[in-house]
Amino acid sequence: MWRRRSCSGEILTPPLASLARTLPPVSRRGLWILLVAFAAAWFCNLGYRHLAKSDEGRYAEIPREMVASGDWLTPRLNGFKYFEKPALQYWATAAAFSAFGMTEWAARLWPGLAGFFGVLLVYWTGNRLSGPPAGLYGAAVTASAAMYVALGHMLTLDMGLTFFMSAAVFAIALAQRDETSEADRRRWMLLAWSAAALAVLSKGLIGIVLPAGAVALYVLVERDWKRLARLHIVRGGLLFLAITAPWFIAVSLANPEFFRYFFIHEHFERFLTREHGRYEPVWYFVPVVLVGIVPWIVSLFPALWSAWTRSPGAHFQSQRFLLIWCAVVFTFFSASSSKLASYILPMLPALALIAGHYLESAGRRIALAHAAVAALLGIALIAAAPQAVRYATGDLPAALLVGYAPWLTAAGLTLVVAAVLSAWLALHARLAAAAVALAFGGLISVQTATSGHEELSPAYSAYHIVQKIRHQLKPDVPFYVVHTFDHTLLFYLGRTVTMVAYKDELAQPIAWEPKKFLPDEAAFARAWQSDPEAFAMFNSQDLAGFLEAHPVSMQIVARDARRVIVKKP
Repeated sequence: MWRRRSCSGEILTPPLASLARTLPPVSRRGLWILLVAFAAAWFCNLGYRHLAKSDEGRYAEIPREMVASGDWLTPRLNGFKYFEKPALQYWATAAAFSAFGMTEWAARLWPGLAGFFGVLLVYWTGNRLSGPPAGLYGAAVTASAAMYVALGHMLTLDMGLTFFMSAAVFAIALAQRDETSEADRRRWMLLAWSAAALAVLSKGLIGIVLPAGAVALYVLVERDWKRLARLHIVRGGLLFLAITAPWFIAVSLANPEFFRYFFIHEHFERFLTREHGRYEPVWYFVPVVLVGIVPWIVSLFPALWSAWTRSPGAHFQSQRFLLIWCAVVFTFFSASSSKLASYILPMLPALALIAGHYLESAGRRIALAHAAVAALLGIALIAAAPQAVRYATGDLPAALLVGYAPWLTAAGLTLVVAAVLSAWLALHARLAAAAVALAFGGLISVQTATSGHEELSPAYSAYHIVQKIRHQLKPDVPFYVVHTFDHTLLFYLGRTVTMVAYKDELAQPIAWEPKKFLPDEAAFARAWQSDPEAFAMFNSQDLAGFLEAHPVSMQIVARDARRVIVKKP
């Protein structure tokens, strides 16, 4: 007769085993302890690192300028109109700056909170869709997946987008369950429409296009045309417009150039062309997913297969719907001509739910395999850490990498220790505890590696070079950047600068407001000579050539491996 063990080690017959899967694997008190420990591990380093270029600098500077100018309608970067993304995260970060000051912690608070509550969302949804302990397993996967943890502690727009898109997709899944009453279905669908609207305000039209695509594909695959009547499209669509339309209308009225740039250039042209220099092959996201789901890679493919398998007796196949959602996200961005690894983050919470559903009944062998893979990865990281110095460049000195190596070693060691503990718990038939142990190990390992990145910050952040001249700076003295641009410089200076001969990503905004830009070195040399006081930043290798062509008076006041700052004597 088939048998299995409970978490306590008791041999269960099939009926008792089925009953055990419906009970929480830990007590209510234990869940609170886990929550407190998870919160401490998640938020402990949110403000530890200085901001790194370019995303962190950009998405801190735009809200800083909102606070400084008082204009929360039109996003600006270095004083130029910046219409690449909507304003929701800018508003949230500007509010954090207003409440807590201009700190790295406040800058990263929004993605940190979105990532934290995203884990809780997976836990709650998993328990509602599949029953305990599927939610706990799904939350464990989410909280420790390498990509999710890393991006939850970086200032980008992807984690906020991921939270709202996941909330929309999960609400759709809960609304469409067979046992959901009509009143509850209406409430869940209105929540889904609201979450999709906030996703649009986070990063654009993908916030509604991708969830709608997943629903459409599910209906086609299942030939479940009646499902369309359960989406509350009219009422939900009106709610969606009520949330999204006010800002889009207001910013368009204030800025006639917004509509074409945002909707045409930033959506269709970005997707269809290689203009942004982010072209990658169609298979680009395959290794991204495999690395991003570490340390749970063993469960990935069997979990996907399990999700596709029909659940007997159910009209709505929730696991298949989540799988289709993952496939839509993966396929959409794989087809795009503009790719960044972070783009597929929105599929990870649903992927974790699928994995959690599978792990609920996967057994001890899978738990031991996870531990073995994690241990091997940890050992590989320990072995690779001393080799980090081989990646030194002129912009990234070897001394910085030498300082980073111990952090990589500590991250690898953490993973090995967690893997050993997880294996021991699995051998004693404590499978939920084994998953939690591995999850904490994965979380702390990634946290250690990302915290150690601060050792490299002199190469990636303007904080250090600004500190060398801070006592000399005056708010009304011109500051120029010549043939270079560093988004973090603006944040740490606490002001905008005049760009010279280099437009970076601001080519179109500069075309709208060309008087704020100096087109060449000659124009800069004239401005420099006319200013009573001034500062300028150059790439280290550019200064000598500039002075040879334009022999003006300059005094070097600060330098690092990449840059040099001068002032007018």
